[in-house]
Order: sequence, then structure tokens, then C-alpha cells
Amino acid sequence: MQVHPSQLIHGCIITKDVFGKTNRPLISKNTVIKAIHKQVLDRFLIKEVEVAPKLASGEVFHPEPLDELKEGQPTLDESSLPVTFKEQYLHAVQIYKQWFAEWQAGASLDIGAIRELFVPLLKQLINQSRKDILLLPQYSSKQDYFYHHAVSTAFIAAFLGERLGMNQGEWLQLGLAGLLSDAGMAKLNESILKKDTVLTKEEYQEIKKHPIYSYRMVENISALSKAAKLGVLQHHERLDGSGYPLGTHKKKTHLFARIIAVSDMYHAMTTDRLYQSKQSPFLVMELMMKKQFGRFDHTVVQAFVKSMSNYTTGTKIKLSDGQIGEIVFTEASQPTRPMVRLDSGEIINLTEVQDLYIREILT
Repeated sequence: MQVHPSQLIHGCIITKDVFGKTNRPLISKNTVIKAIHKQVLDRFLIKEVEVAPKLASGEVFHPEPLDELKEGQPTLDESSLPVTFKEQYLHAVQIYKQWFAEWQAGASLDIGAIRELFVPLLKQLINQSRKDILLLPQYSSKQDYFYHHAVSTAFIAAFLGERLGMNQGEWLQLGLAGLLSDAGMAKLNESILKKDTVLTKEEYQEIKKHPIYSYRMVENISALSKAAKLGVLQHHERLDGSGYPLGTHKKKTHLFARIIAVSDMYHAMTTDRLYQSKQSPFLVMELMMKKQFGRFDHTVVQAFVKSMSNYTTGTKIKLSDGQIGEIVFTEASQPTRPMVRLDSGEIINLTEVQDLYIREILT
């Protein structure tokens, strides 16, 4: 039967793919409706959908007449089925995956659809906790790493931009630039993207072309600022000139690019990939502060580390050896290496025990 999205309730089953402005479905056939799906339908202004006469539970579905639905009345039980940050993030990844397939087929980038989905998500992100950002790598999968990486880079960059004092318009543009910085990968041979071993020298040279391809996809989009476009083009440049595609040095590398560079590296190193295992977020932050000094903007790195590791006394953590404890004191100069009280009662100062580090935050 055909119903308006406002008539949907939790458990409705979609019986026909739902399309927006592209030839890829927003919601696939046989999907069981949850709150996140209703939100997507609203955002893409879908007027009707095909659903089964019975709910997933087996009950007969009796949609409320449209004229009896009160304006603004929720049709899904939001209290019993909350739209979590994780759910929205995972949905965004699937939408990006669909867009990427369209770009591979030669479709142009639809900035209207991209803004419609991501601007509300980026705005919501700023109200999330640091832990939500720390957990992004855990939501990823090796097979879909590339799509997770694009969305996570967007979220981390926008989060970091706001922490650096940018206004809303600036960090929204920054987030969109982070999302689209790897769009040009769609122009590369798919076998390179799916390779589960280390790239050859020739394959790496092909990968190094993707910022230029990404830039060409966005250079004529008026809805993106010049800063966002430079962020896309320069996001793999390094301050010492060792980056690509142009080998740009510090003075010519835009702040947007420097922020995306930090966001990109952090997510890449903390996430499992086909050919590389993830590292602890706290270990990666230490690496960025010490071993990568001179390649990344130190002010940006410091702001990121401070935002992500400034946890209060009592925060539960797990160490790299599996021991559980809680933070009891943090030195401002060593934010990733606090003093920890283990469950056994022993107190360890991580600044003095370099072979131990925080693996994850538990609360």
C-alpha cells in the first residue's frame, strides 16, 4: 500500500526502493522502518512510499488518516527508539557509499543533496561529547573503511574547527570539505581501492592524484567557499613540503587543509583497514604531537589533543595491557598520559611508564 511518510510507524516494511534525486535508493526494499529512516524521508521531501500490509511483528498495519494526524505529531515512538548519534552516522556512511558509486559511474556531485543530509548532522555533532568522536573508528569496518573515512573526516574536521573558534558557517564549510576531500577516489581504478595489501609504487602514484580529481569535482560549485575548495585540494599537503599533489609548504597551505590533514590522519591510523590494523587513539595523538612535528600544524594538533584527552577525574579507562582503572590527575603538558588508579588500588603515572598507554575510554 502507498502511504505518506508521516503515516509510518515503527515496524513498517518498505516493499519498494525509495529514491530521491539520484538513481540510487535512499531506503532499500525490505527495510524495517526506524526513526532514522523517517528522518531521511523528511529531509529528502519524499511524498509517498510503498509498505507491506503487515508490520515486522506480524500485526496488520492500519495507517492513521492524513487529516487526523496533528501537525508536528511524531509518528514513531522516539522515546522507545531514540535516534542515536551512531545510527545517524552509520546511515550517513551508507548514503555516502551510494553517492560514491554514482560518481564512479560518471554522475556529477549533487551538493544540494549533500548539504541536505550533512549540514543538520554536522550541526548536531557539535553538541556531542568527545567520546562520540573517539568512538568513530569503532563503528568502521574493513570492507567499508573508505566510506567511513570520508564521513568521519568530515565530522572530526567540523568538530575541530568549532574548537578552534570558527563560526558556524566556517566549520560547516570545513566539514563539507572534509567529506568531499576523497571524492576524487571515484575516478581511480576500483582495484586499487579494494586492494588488501600494501600499494605498489605505481599504485601509490595513482592515489596521489585523487586530491586534484576531488578539486575538479568541486571547483565550480558556488555553494562551497574558496577555503573549502582549497581544503579539498591541499588536504594531503604537509607543512615541510613533503605532501602531495603539489608539495605546498606551510605559508601556502590553507588552514582548512591543515585541519583536514590532522582529521584524515587521526581517523586513518585509529581504524582497521584491509592492509593495516588500527592503533589506540591516545597513542596516535602522541605520535602526532611528537614524531609528526613539523609536518602538521602544531596549533591544530594541540587543539585536537586538548579537546580529545582532557577528561575529568574519575573517568574509567582501559590500558594497553588490559588493566582497568580511572583517571585521578592529568598534567596539562601531558594530556594523553594522566595518573591512573587501577581497580587493584595501585596508582600509575603514565608519564613515567612509557610502555603503557590508554587504549580506550570506558565511561
